[in-house]
Amino acid sequence: MSAKKTAAKKPAPKKATAKKSPTKKKVPGKSRAKKSASKSPSKKSSAPVKSRTSKASTKKSATLVSKKKARPVNPLVPKRQADDAATLPPLPVIPPGVLLGTHVSSQGGSFEAPPRAMEIGATALQLFTKTPNQWKEREIDAEEVAAFRAAVAAAGSPVCVSHDSYLINLASPDDAMRARSLESFATELRRCHALGVQYLVSHPGNFMDDRDAGIARNAAAISSALQQEIGDTMLCLETTAGTGTALGATFEELAAIIDALPAELRSRVGICVDTCHVYSAGYDIVNDFEGVIASFHRTLGLERLKVWHLNDSKTPYNSHRDRHELIGDGSLGDAPFRRIMSDSRFSHTVKILETPKLDDATRTDRTMLKRLLEFLT
Repeated sequence: MSAKKTAAKKPAPKKATAKKSPTKKKVPGKSRAKKSASKSPSKKSSAPVKSRTSKASTKKSATLVSKKKARPVNPLVPKRQADDAATLPPLPVIPPGVLLGTHVSSQGGSFEAPPRAMEIGATALQLFTKTPNQWKEREIDAEEVAAFRAAVAAAGSPVCVSHDSYLINLASPDDAMRARSLESFATELRRCHALGVQYLVSHPGNFMDDRDAGIARNAAAISSALQQEIGDTMLCLETTAGTGTALGATFEELAAIIDALPAELRSRVGICVDTCHVYSAGYDIVNDFEGVIASFHRTLGLERLKVWHLNDSKTPYNSHRDRHELIGDGSLGDAPFRRIMSDSRFSHTVKILETPKLDDATRTDRTMLKRLLEFLT
């Protein structure tokens, strides 16, 4: 009886095992992988896995390299189908002598900026010669100089403007910060001289402690950089919105910086007026445009006005905030831009759009340029 019971019990595990085997086949792949991962893999099974991984990794790397080499010339402009290209606003036709353009991307190299300017019909452009929100500097070699100058010539020789790094603070009371800023600023000047860029736009610094002391530090740093880097690029101090301790929100502060420079260096410094910034700083170019221009002329002289940054504003008058908007869609409206575009006193100045690009830089820039050109008539 006990032998029979023993015999009856032995097949039971076999049946249970047989039932488990098909159940395992129905388990999802993720569960199987998890279960097999808990076991120690045999030498036999581990070798092919390593080999497959190695090949896949090599193939992936090769694909990435291949893709990188095949990068389009202008990665910021979407690949257009024929019907989509046909819907682009027409290429703006800018009259001879009118220096008008936008800030364009230099992704891929400084020499990629002029073709992008040509794509929107611009006669002027602004670019960054390095990543503006990083301290890392770079030098310009002879190959890049040749490529950039050739690209500018091929694009119809637009006037070129550079904007320096957002991190620079030449008015800082911190010695280490000011030294780092001076190095970055001087290197930017050196790049501009090498590339043949006509204007370098720079925000005055943040004084942080005492305004007059900040103006003195800012002027001393500018003097040092201009003496160190000799070339044809003109520095243009930009008007600011007056946020926090930022210098440059008044024409008087800009004049004080220039006046503190050695006399022989002052001719190398001009002014860039940003329409959004001056309006936010308390200069009412909407209701008193002529009064603002008269104030500028008394304080700085119209001959110092070299560049305009044409931006509408998302914020109201005297907000002390820097928020750019599309032309005619913000608190400034059309009026000041009509005056700037049609006034013969500004015919020699470079006019650069820094308005939002939306989801298509080419389409948006062409539309904005067309809007500004309508103000000429």
